[in-house]
Amino acid sequence: MEAGSEPVPAHSSRAPAWLLGLAPLALLAVAIAAIAALGAPGLGERNGVPVEELAVERTTLRPGEIALTVRNDGPDPVAVEQVSVNDAYFPFTGGGEIGRLGSRTLSVSYPWVEGEAYEIFLLTSTGATIEATIDAAAESPAVDAGFIGLMALLGIYVGVIPVAIGMLWLPLVRRAGPGLVRGLLAFTVGLLAFLGADALLEGLEIAAAGPQAFGGAALVLLGASGSYLLMAWIEAAMRDRRRRARTAGAGGMHLALLIAVGIGLHNLGEGLLIGSAYAAGALALGAFLVVGFAIHNTTEGLAIVAPLSRTRASPGRLAGLGLVAGAPAVLGAWIGASLFDPSLVSLLFGAGIGAIVQVVVQIWPALRPAAGSRLDGTAFAGLLGGVAAMYATGLLIGA
Repeated sequence: MEAGSEPVPAHSSRAPAWLLGLAPLALLAVAIAAIAALGAPGLGERNGVPVEELAVERTTLRPGEIALTVRNDGPDPVAVEQVSVNDAYFPFTGGGEIGRLGSRTLSVSYPWVEGEAYEIFLLTSTGATIEATIDAAAESPAVDAGFIGLMALLGIYVGVIPVAIGMLWLPLVRRAGPGLVRGLLAFTVGLLAFLGADALLEGLEIAAAGPQAFGGAALVLLGASGSYLLMAWIEAAMRDRRRRARTAGAGGMHLALLIAVGIGLHNLGEGLLIGSAYAAGALALGAFLVVGFAIHNTTEGLAIVAPLSRTRASPGRLAGLGLVAGAPAVLGAWIGASLFDPSLVSLLFGAGIGAIVQVVVQIWPALRPAAGSRLDGTAFAGLLGGVAAMYATGLLIGA
């Protein structure tokens, strides 16, 4: 201790700790209120032409009607005055001023023809134009009980059933030796790495096409970082619980659960794509996605059971792991069909990426034959095999 200094008492103030924490926030609120009361001197309105930006979030087609859900993506209010379809102006409803971050649905009376392509221009009050395109017109399905049931069935086809089929490889995994188990875990890492890269590309593409006012591509990074931290916290809590319980073989189940969560978040994104494709009327694309994802996801079941080679797991626990990994596809299909929003989808794709990265971090040490050693040929072969399997089955999705 330096000369002349005195120790500060642990409880030098009688004020509660929470009050001391709120004091700076209260001063900040007072400062903001003072700025508002004075009319924000020096922070007046901008000079020049207003910046008008609209993003078309959703296009819905009904007989004789085209509905566009738009969001104000710029700093200034926007008012849509006219709507042009294929270079001809048509009456519409839902106009008026749209404030920053606000959204509105514009309904255009237009006798569209199924299968035809259309170019739509929105003319604002200042003469700016916003373009939207319809590649092939098709009536949007009504979001009713039957459609929601269909989305649930597709989610089961895509997520639950393929993952369950892949988990039937568990007997083979249990007969495998230590080298083959490392190879299967490496296969899992390769599979997850491919899924993470795929989710990143999809999320960034959707974020770029959607509104930027909520963050755009930054939403993918925000979702990834938040998901990674949440998964790390869950992993730490599970590790502490396992240490206290000292249950034999709990480590494998613990890792299998983390893998199932990471795959489940990715399957949530797959469900979003399928639901939005059907809601947009792209029925052929939706069918290709269902078949492609179903085959694609079968290998995910193997990834879940790979850590269970030396772990006893009851049928109930295995069923639970399968539901954790596959059931989110059902939720994703519902969201994509009825509540599709590019910003929300970008955030969810980011959440899948963060979960996958955290799971890879947990698995990686198990790929080495011994502590401190390097990866062997079996691990490298497994990594390449996982990536190759995902790439090969992924070709069916883009067919």
